[in-house]
Amino acid sequence: MSDFSIFIVEDDPIYGMILERHLGLNPDYEVQLFKTGKDLLANLYKNPSVISLDYSLPDFSGQELLKRIKQYNPEIQVVIVSGQEDIATAVNLLKEGAYDYLVKEENTRQRLWNVILKIRENEGFKKQIEILQEEVGKKFEFDKTILGQSPAIVKLYSLIEKASRSAITVSITGDTGTGKELVAKAVHYASTRRKKPFVAVNMSAIPKDLLESELFGYEKGAFTGAMARKSGKFEEADGGTIFLDEISEMEIQMQSKLLRALQEREVTRIGGKDLVKFDIRVITATHKDLAEEVRKGTFREDLYFRLLGLPIHLPPLRDRGNDILVLAKHFSDSFCKENKLTKLAFSESVKEKLMGYSYPGNVRELKAVIEVAVVMAEEDHLLPGDITFPSINSTGLAIQDEMTLDDYCARIVKTYLDKYNDISVVAEKLKIGKSTIYRMKQENRL
Repeated sequence: MSDFSIFIVEDDPIYGMILERHLGLNPDYEVQLFKTGKDLLANLYKNPSVISLDYSLPDFSGQELLKRIKQYNPEIQVVIVSGQEDIATAVNLLKEGAYDYLVKEENTRQRLWNVILKIRENEGFKKQIEILQEEVGKKFEFDKTILGQSPAIVKLYSLIEKASRSAITVSITGDTGTGKELVAKAVHYASTRRKKPFVAVNMSAIPKDLLESELFGYEKGAFTGAMARKSGKFEEADGGTIFLDEISEMEIQMQSKLLRALQEREVTRIGGKDLVKFDIRVITATHKDLAEEVRKGTFREDLYFRLLGLPIHLPPLRDRGNDILVLAKHFSDSFCKENKLTKLAFSESVKEKLMGYSYPGNVRELKAVIEVAVVMAEEDHLLPGDITFPSINSTGLAIQDEMTLDDYCARIVKTYLDKYNDISVVAEKLKIGKSTIYRMKQENRL
């Protein structure tokens, strides 16, 4: 059978032939005519796209046939064609799953044609969505999206795989720019919920007085400007995953409302009374230490344990070793492909420069640095001068790192070397001897 097939069930042979010929004018349709309900049921295994069903057949009522069709395959669309205009019957059939109810009259052929066009259009949209969902699922195959070979990333793969086996709550921690949302998407698209929505909410990006309406929705007239009902993020994510990013930024009062929603698995829209139930997986993320926030009294302890679930910590890029080069090459190749540029090789001096930087902005910063470097490159390979690290603060240091004074001194020297690429200039700028820099290099501290 073709991709789009139509069954016509009609006991009037002349009327049936008229419909068959009319619909058969479209070469993309495969049309078959049946005179009895028995013949239709015997051919249901062919799974037609649409059935035009005469309501009054000699052996079955239209209602009984509709029930049997929907029991066999609820995806088959059924258009009832009746000789009588009975509103009560039509309403009942539509409730039971009929796509439309048409009365036999002069323009029925054209009306049926238009209804089938609409069904085919909807079927096309549905297939496109399914294809896109599959593509998105492939896109977020975590071992192809979260790149790296370090022990920390191998462990991350294992945790994502474990998380995807169930609907357990996942709490992701890590510095800004380490890829927390990417991990959340990897968990979702590797799970059985992959064909349902993934809804991300950044708590720090929503004004505090609007957060409740954003999460739970509101009814028309609930407040000034509420011109129509609006579904909240929890409703939008039903069946799928809600990702609550920067969860630590939520105020205490709102935390209690979130806790209740998660415990009851239901919300009430602002200005409404009806309970809206939901079935979602919850994934949270924060760059802060939530346990410390609990000790400080800024985060509820009961909500902390409700959200903890399976903890996944993302290491900073500076602790991932050779992953820096793996990611850098990936970002370079991707940027070149997107912009129709020739791929660039990495010289050894570029690799050394990339490996020697601390990346306070983590993976996000590396991506930005590499894309600028590709734009600046004038050779068929990147040179150290193409790599420019942004100045986050006066020294480029991540002061929150716990290091010894010697380590900080080495990082300062390394930062200046990255900037000037000249030992004599660095020695002059820092008021130290060149021998000190050479010694640091000999000791592999730079």
